Amino acid sequence: MSTGYRALMLGVSLMGIAAMVEARETPAKVAPPKAPATATQDAGPDARRRAEAIVARMTIDEKIKLAHGLFPPMAAGKTRDTLIPSAGHIDGIARLGVPLVRESDASLGVANQVEQRKGDVATALPSGLATAASFDPEIARAGGAMIGAEARAKRFNVLLAGGVNLTRDPWNGRNFEYLGEDPLLAGSMAGAHIAGVQSNHIVSTVKHLALNAQETGRMVVDARIGEADLRMSDLLAFQIAIERGKPGSVMCAYNKVNGDWACENKHLMIDVLKRDWGYRGWVMSDWGAVHSTAKAANAGLDQQSGQELDKAIYFGAPLKAAVADGSVSRARLDNMIVRYLTGLIETGAYDTPMPAAEAPIPYARHATVAQDAAEAGIVLLKNDRDMLPIARTAKRIVLIGGRADVGVLSGGGSSQVRSVGGAPIEIPLTSGAAMSFARYTYHASSPLRAITAAMPGAVVTFVDGKDTEAAARAARDADMAIVFATQWTTEAQDVPTLSLPDNQDALIAAVAKAQPRTVAVLETGGPVLMPWIDAVPAVLQAWYPGQRGGEAIANILTGRVSPSGRLPITFPAAATQAPRPAPVGLDRLTSVEAQAAANPANAAAIQLESFPVDYVEGADVGYRWYEKQRQRPLFAFGHGLSFTSFAYRNPVVTGGRRLSVTFDVVNTGRRAGADVPQIYVAQAAADGAGTDGAGTATPMRLAGFTRLTLKPGESRRVTLTAEPRVVAQYDTALPGWRIAGGRYRVALAHDAADRSQLLTATLEPMTMKP
Repeated sequence: MSTGYRALMLGVSLMGIAAMVEARETPAKVAPPKAPATATQDAGPDARRRAEAIVARMTIDEKIKLAHGLFPPMAAGKTRDTLIPSAGHIDGIARLGVPLVRESDASLGVANQVEQRKGDVATALPSGLATAASFDPEIARAGGAMIGAEARAKRFNVLLAGGVNLTRDPWNGRNFEYLGEDPLLAGSMAGAHIAGVQSNHIVSTVKHLALNAQETGRMVVDARIGEADLRMSDLLAFQIAIERGKPGSVMCAYNKVNGDWACENKHLMIDVLKRDWGYRGWVMSDWGAVHSTAKAANAGLDQQSGQELDKAIYFGAPLKAAVADGSVSRARLDNMIVRYLTGLIETGAYDTPMPAAEAPIPYARHATVAQDAAEAGIVLLKNDRDMLPIARTAKRIVLIGGRADVGVLSGGGSSQVRSVGGAPIEIPLTSGAAMSFARYTYHASSPLRAITAAMPGAVVTFVDGKDTEAAARAARDADMAIVFATQWTTEAQDVPTLSLPDNQDALIAAVAKAQPRTVAVLETGGPVLMPWIDAVPAVLQAWYPGQRGGEAIANILTGRVSPSGRLPITFPAAATQAPRPAPVGLDRLTSVEAQAAANPANAAAIQLESFPVDYVEGADVGYRWYEKQRQRPLFAFGHGLSFTSFAYRNPVVTGGRRLSVTFDVVNTGRRAGADVPQIYVAQAAADGAGTDGAGTATPMRLAGFTRLTLKPGESRRVTLTAEPRVVAQYDTALPGWRIAGGRYRVALAHDAADRSQLLTATLEPMTMKP
């Protein structure tokens, strides 16, 4: 769920398939929690027929009752059922066996953002980008299974998880929740996460349909893009996630898409989702994203969520009146409720009662799931002179900055988890759109304690870094300095700059000048600029590493675990390399905020008007944009180093109806490690250089990947089969996907910029349904 709506509570109204891989993948270290024993889930036509039979017995008032849900913090006295302070509540219908539904945020754990439920904690996974950096769907599935088990134990049966919005801008405040910039990677990981959640016989959503790609003005922004480009980027990520995860519900977004509100967008909800993709579940609104009754219902919205946060309960009495006057047909109302019940039945949520009281949770075992995900997702960006792992000869190690003495940073917003172990730092915000529902929060997982425990023969100290000169002196007197740098990001607000805040760039530069053996550990919501990169021999991207982040960082730094994460998002060398160097509309928002502050008595009447964001990059999101523009980023998508090395040998390319590459992956180093081989594909022009017809190089697209662990000297034969829709172009005239016959370039690569092994294949022409 997107919870910027909670600003409304304070009176702030300024914002309103084909298989990809045939090779085996490395399983998670800890098996995901088992789903509860229950009756066999219904699927497909059987679930639909059962839902239709139930709806046929309902009165119109019972149908209307299921078409809108409560927002518990503002719903006192509106239900006889117990309201758990959380995201959503929909009463059941006891006489028909329709269950009560309780909804909770979000993708990183069972959220309790501002401690609405006093004392309630949950296991906190690392950020979505960290999970995506593992390039391992089994890691994503294990994390989903874990949080789904905790959600059920806490008496929730719908989890507002499955965030799959592509990263189009590196400054997006919500990037950390999502799964990166590539549709194949994001869709695959989201699908696995959703399947894990739903293995507990609860519903997971997939969200936010579609193009909820920035937080500045997210309640009013109009995202503009052509249909083919949208199908080949953001919608492809949703399509893959839905095919692989089969979510019970889809959540539509706040923003407009090509002029229509996402939750009134017939093209998205009916033409694409329900017609072309054959989606059977229900579409719920985001909280505060409904603007009408008949238009929204007829455009495909099935349920109004968190009704108290909209201007009206559009799907209550107004919907009943619309059915009575024929502006919404009875058949459409029936279809809304049939879809709702189908989603519950197919996932098993309908037939698996929630516990009457909170059930015990094996938090210690679940913490290991979170740590495994963090270790798999931490990315070693740079390691000159084999600075890492920390040499056993280092006897004096100083940790500097980032509050590494007490814990690791967490992102803010609806995904915020109050983790097991508590929050050693929790600072309320005093301004900004996220003020009412986000807090600057750390998880109690101290890197200082973890590194000290991992290196009993060394003296490990901490300096807070507030005094740059003192930090440099401490670094000079040590054998090694490790600087922890942080960038806090949150839902509802974009970061205005990609530079590290609070003078941290100067701190890192000063420490590196004083101590040549300096390591930078970055806890950030996404890419940041690194003006000091040439002076720092080792850089570790730790993201927001979750409640076991300190232990995971320590294990990587000391070599107990070989780093294996790969970037799911491009790190630009300069903000000007990205399609948009700063948040679009930030100047408009600042002006409106100033007006509201100048006239507090009329602040609610001062609204941010809708404004457009033209996605000029189209389908060429992230690394594709950089290649098309011939720009060299700081670190490419897919980049990541290891404490060992890998080679790809003896490749054989197969064309025809399907493109595949078979090759040997060889661990050429001296220790075990995990690798992520990748294939990128683009059509080749007649002269051998792919172009888009205007002389511009056709960007290559990630078409397949796998993750595997090898011992020193071990070799394994692997086959990667290209996802056909990545090879194809979307043709609106068909409509559908079209693979042009002819020659294709194939890069067998370590990252998106690697062209050391270029191959060619010839494919037959083919078309596929939308």
